[in-house]
Amino acid sequence: MHRADLEHYLTGLLKPEKIKDFTVNGLQVQGSEQINKVITGVTASKALIDRAISEKADAILVHHGYFWKNESYAIRGMKHDRIKALLVNDINLFAYHLPLDIHPKLGNNAQLAKLFNIENVEPLEVGNPLSVAMQGCFATPWSADELAKLIDSTLERQCLHIAAPSNKPIKTIAWCTGGGQGYIELAAEQGIDAFLTGEVSEQTTHIAHEMDIHFFAAGHHATERYGIKALGEHLAKEHGLEVVFVDIDNPV
Repeated sequence: MHRADLEHYLTGLLKPEKIKDFTVNGLQVQGSEQINKVITGVTASKALIDRAISEKADAILVHHGYFWKNESYAIRGMKHDRIKALLVNDINLFAYHLPLDIHPKLGNNAQLAKLFNIENVEPLEVGNPLSVAMQGCFATPWSADELAKLIDSTLERQCLHIAAPSNKPIKTIAWCTGGGQGYIELAAEQGIDAFLTGEVSEQTTHIAHEMDIHFFAAGHHATERYGIKALGEHLAKEHGLEVVFVDIDNPV
């Protein structure tokens, strides 16, 4: 597949122009024109690049790429080593951040809902189809301990659970993969029983206690494996590309 054709397809699929982001979405580092093998992963770390080199891949497709808002423009140190490795080995780097979070089928939030059998999925920010936080419900309520065990076993991470003071059963849930802890207050204001995300902040504990909502932090990386994996599988099915998902372990 030609590089330009792949970029055009991903742009049409993920529609990055529809959402304001903190980074560049699309082709971030140009490599070979012809793409036959793609490595997918959560973050474009040096370890992922080294794996792509060893696999003789033509492209890397990630959720967390480079060139974030407010970071230094200088290409030096760690950034130099990463970009040099891509350029020397003629490997393309494609990255999609918020557009991958919110995609209704392949996105991180959609894949997490599928993983936990969450029903009646809709935006947490009511009326906003581009909401990066979602809400839904379970067919049968879970106790907080049961849901914590399910999260642990499914994501292969021990989640942090801050219990609601009432320890109420969990029928409704809101979630935002990655660093979405800031949405807990909005979820609590809407009377939702629990909020699930990747990270936690100091103030999250107080909000959970004072607004009587269960909170689960299951890891930024662990909650965001599934969108990029689904996107790679989609490309393999639709375009016949060889795609290999590489999970570089990250406990955060």
